[in-house]
Amino acid sequence: MTGKKIGVGALTALVLSSMLGAGVFSLPQNMAAVSGSEALVIGWSITGIGILFLATAMLYLSRLRPDLDGGIFTYAEDGFGKTIGFLSAWGYWLCAVIANVSYLVVVFSALSFFTDSPGHLIFGDGNTWQSMLGASILLWIIHALITRGVQTAASINLLATLGKLVPLVLFIVVGIMHFDYRQFSFDFSGAQLHLPVWSQVKQTMLITLWVFIGVEGAVVVSGRAKNKNDIGKATLFAVISALIVYLLVTILSLGIIPRETLATMKNPSMGGLLVEMIGPYGYWIIVGGIILSVSGAYLSWTIMAAEIPFIAAKRGAFPKMIARQNEADAPIGSLWMTNISVQLCLIAIALFHLDYSTLLIIASEMVLVPYLLVGLFLAKISYQTRHYRPLLIGVGATLYGVWLLYASGLDHLMMSLTLYAPGLLVFLYAGWQHRQHYSLRTIDKVMIIAILFSGVAITLSKI
Repeated sequence: MTGKKIGVGALTALVLSSMLGAGVFSLPQNMAAVSGSEALVIGWSITGIGILFLATAMLYLSRLRPDLDGGIFTYAEDGFGKTIGFLSAWGYWLCAVIANVSYLVVVFSALSFFTDSPGHLIFGDGNTWQSMLGASILLWIIHALITRGVQTAASINLLATLGKLVPLVLFIVVGIMHFDYRQFSFDFSGAQLHLPVWSQVKQTMLITLWVFIGVEGAVVVSGRAKNKNDIGKATLFAVISALIVYLLVTILSLGIIPRETLATMKNPSMGGLLVEMIGPYGYWIIVGGIILSVSGAYLSWTIMAAEIPFIAAKRGAFPKMIARQNEADAPIGSLWMTNISVQLCLIAIALFHLDYSTLLIIASEMVLVPYLLVGLFLAKISYQTRHYRPLLIGVGATLYGVWLLYASGLDHLMMSLTLYAPGLLVFLYAGWQHRQHYSLRTIDKVMIIAILFSGVAITLSKI
């Protein structure tokens, strides 16, 4: 691949910015709505261990199989066949599209603090037509930026990442000063939620996973890295940094105001908390942080959303037009497909008034299978080559993936089939285009038919 390459600093910023997106500013309310302090600590412990297994699995894979650019898609395809590879790429791409939509929704929801009043709604929860119009303008500005090249966007993202750390560090410092352990420990088990602690822990899983989506950022753009060894370093450093931030933000929040008050707070709830601690200027600081955060996270996610279909198209899993690049080495075909999809989602949100929480659940659900396949692939190749340390990491990452599927619930998993099914039509069309060197095994054909019928049946049952 021609063009400039990405260094370790930009790779780290890409991963960190992908994770520290708009979600961190809504994290206090999201967690308080489903769990007490005890479940929160348990949930972060499970997620911290699981996500470190996943990040380490990606580190080992980048060393054991440096020939597989793109990670999420190529690991699945090389390990489990063309159909599984496509489903991993499709699920991950949809997750990235929905993540981008959610970022745009939350930034305009934050701006509503300055524009809306009880009798005069402009931006609302980020799902009004005015929000859709503003989000659309931002969408196409960033599209134009990325068409100038992935390296240019990654460099700008590095600056945006450094900028958005300022309000987060401020919140943590002020939060430590206002933290009250008696408040944190009051109703420690979350009895007021009328749910067992274990059920509360399960409900935190999609939220904690959501804020870690993006951990694979360096792996996704591995083909553009200056040094393959930088991929694992960037991933581990970013994961540990993000985990520390998330733990501090959520634990400190429950020690500032009562959980039930925090649970009903308007998002971005970090803004409301900072107002409680330092006054009205707190919201201005958080909104500034969100704008920087969305700019950086949106850049990161658009790069990753475009990269996966681009690599998949080059290997025959997506239509040929998706593999097009422009003179700046940007994956222009995939970029147009991604941003047109984001635009259509923004229109749908304005029509049906979907909120941030709904988008969070959908996006998290779509990435479960791609993450599970990463652990399975490492376990498979480690067993075959008798590399036992990576094998333990692969098994750990796989168990975390299975736990996430269990915690998310069968209903959510079945609903995801309605989004996987249409993608198989794209896959079959790509197969027809590349038919001269393209064949499917019997098991692939059975899988395609089963998913298509299941998707149609579930859709009809919900109508």
